[in-house]
Amino acid sequence: MLQSIRDRSRSWGAKIIIGAVVVTMALFGVESLVGLFGGGGDDIAKVNGEPITRQQLELEVQRAIRSGQVPPEQERALRAQMLDQLITDRLLTQYAEEGGLHLSEEQLDQIIVSLPEFQDQDGRFDSELFRNRLASAGYTPVAFREELRVDMKRQQLQQGLAFSDFTLPSEQEALAALQRQTRSFRHHTLGADDLEAEVQASEEALQRYYEANADSYRRPEQVRLEYVIIDRQAMAEEVEIDESALRDAWQERTRDADRRISHIMLTFNGDRSRDEAVAELEAVRARLDDGESFAELAAEVSDDAVSAEQGGDLGVISPGFFGDAFDDAAFSLDEGQVSDVVETENGLHLLQVTGLEREPFEGMRDELRRELAVSRVSSEFNERVQRLIDESFAADDLQSVADDIGLELQTSDWVSRDGADGVLSEPGVMSQAFSADVMEEGFNSEVIELDNDRRMVLRVADHRDATTLPLEEVRERVEASVEASLRRDALVALAAERVEALRAGESLDIDWQQAEGVARQQSRGLSNALVEAAFRLPAPEGDAPVYGHAVDGDEVVLIALERVEEGEIDAQVEQFVASMAERLRAQAAIQGLLDDLRDKADIQR
Repeated sequence: MLQSIRDRSRSWGAKIIIGAVVVTMALFGVESLVGLFGGGGDDIAKVNGEPITRQQLELEVQRAIRSGQVPPEQERALRAQMLDQLITDRLLTQYAEEGGLHLSEEQLDQIIVSLPEFQDQDGRFDSELFRNRLASAGYTPVAFREELRVDMKRQQLQQGLAFSDFTLPSEQEALAALQRQTRSFRHHTLGADDLEAEVQASEEALQRYYEANADSYRRPEQVRLEYVIIDRQAMAEEVEIDESALRDAWQERTRDADRRISHIMLTFNGDRSRDEAVAELEAVRARLDDGESFAELAAEVSDDAVSAEQGGDLGVISPGFFGDAFDDAAFSLDEGQVSDVVETENGLHLLQVTGLEREPFEGMRDELRRELAVSRVSSEFNERVQRLIDESFAADDLQSVADDIGLELQTSDWVSRDGADGVLSEPGVMSQAFSADVMEEGFNSEVIELDNDRRMVLRVADHRDATTLPLEEVRERVEASVEASLRRDALVALAAERVEALRAGESLDIDWQQAEGVARQQSRGLSNALVEAAFRLPAPEGDAPVYGHAVDGDEVVLIALERVEEGEIDAQVEQFVASMAERLRAQAAIQGLLDDLRDKADIQR
C-alpha cells in the first residue's frame, strides 16, 4: 500500500477533512495502542543495535501474500528476501533520521487524506474505506501512520539523491548518437588449439597465485548440525480423509453459494385463507412427488404472474435477497430439491434450486483434503511441539528426543553462518546454531518457529574454526585458475602479435566471420564481450580496417572493424535510452549509498 503513496495533495482545502482521520483513529480503540513494531517475538537480526523481530518479518511476509504479490507456496523462499529488505529499510531510516529529515503531523495528515486508496468516487476522504483498507492490509491506524512517516523519510532521501544527478543536453545528444550507431566488422576466435604448446603451471606460479589469492581459499567458521523438525503439513499428508468427509466439507463450504431459484407462490387473506393456501401447496407438493414438472405447475398455480411465465424462475440469488425464512429454506437445499412450505411477508412458497454457482467438487478436492487433514493433526502437532519444548530443554542429546517424539534426526554437512541451504538458510536458524549456548556450551537450541506449520530444534554435532586451507588441499582449484590465466595471457599475446602483423599489412591465413550493421542492443548472436570491444575501437579512416582483439571468457577474438555508420534516428528509442540513463545514474547513487551504509553497519543475523 505504501508503494502507491505520492505527494499528491498540497491544497489547503485538504485541511477541512483532516479531522476525519483523527476521528477514524479513535474508532480502533485500544488496538491503536499496539504499534506495528511493538509486539513480542525474538530478534532475528540487529542493524546497528536496533532489533528486527520475527513478528515484523512474519507481518511483512503475510502482507505480501495477502496483497497477492506472492503466492502462498513461495512463502518460505520469501522470508530471506523480506529480511534483507527490512535490513535495507532500517539502514536508510537510520541515515535519514541522522540527517534530520522530518515530516510534520500536518504533512502526514495531508498525505493520508489525499491518497486515492482512501477516497470515494467523488475524490473525498472516506473514513469507512480507510478503516477497511487498513484492516485488509493488516495495519492499525497508528502502525500505518508510523510506517508512512518512516517510508516518506526514506523516499525523501532517495529522491534527493536521484535529483542531485542530471544529464546535460549535450550529453544526451552524444548518448543518442552513440546509441544509434552501427558497426560492421570481421572476427576470428583464437582458442587453446592455436597455441604452439600446452601451458603448464610451475610450482612457483602455483605458490605465488595461492599466496596472492589466499582469501579465496579461506574456509569460514563452520558447524555440522543435528536437527529435528515437526511439520504440520507433513503430518497432514499421512492422514486419510474419506470421501464422505470431503463431500460434507464441500457442502459446508458451498452452503451459501449463489443459486438459481424457482418458486410457486400462493397469497392468502384474500380469496383464500392461510390454511387453504397451505393445503393447495401441499397438494402441489404431492403432484411434484408424482413426477409432474415444477415449471409447468408454477405456470398453472403460482400467483406470481411474472415468474410463472418463466416456470417460476427468480434468477440467481445471494443470501439476504428475500429474508431469513426464504434464505433458510433456499440455502438448505441441494440442486433439484424442493422445499417444504415457506412463509414470507408476500405469501407462501414452494422453492426449488435449479442451479448452484459453486466450484465443482473435484476442483476443490485437494484443497479440502489439505484443510481437513491439517485440522485433524493440529491437536497432535501442538502436543508434539510442547513435548519438543520440554524434552529438548533438558536432554543432553537430540537423538533421544527424536526417538521419544517419533521424529527423524537429520544431519547437515559443514555449514557456515552465511553458507547454509534449504531449511537451514531460513531466518533465525543459523543465529541459533552459532549462539553461545548452542555452539560453545553444547546445549540444544530453543524451539525455532520457522513458520506457522514448522518447529525446529538443532544441536551442534561438530565445529571447526575459520582457516585458510593449505595449498595441497586446494591444489586442483589453484592449478585450474593458474593454467586458465596463463592460457588466456598466451592467447592475448598471440592476438597482439597478429594484430601488429595485420596493421603492418601482412596477409595472414585467417578464417574471418563477417558481422554487418551490428548495433549495441542488437548483437545478432555475438557475445557481449565481442560487441563491446568492437564499439571501443576508433572509427576507420578510409578503407583500411582498424584491428583489435577482445577477451571472451577463455577465448580471445581478433577484430577487423571496417565501417561505422550513424544508423537511423528513432526518437522513441532515444528518449527511452536518455530516460534509462537518468534512472541508472539515480540508481547508482542510491546503490552507492546503500553499499556504503552496509559496509559501515553492524549487521547481525
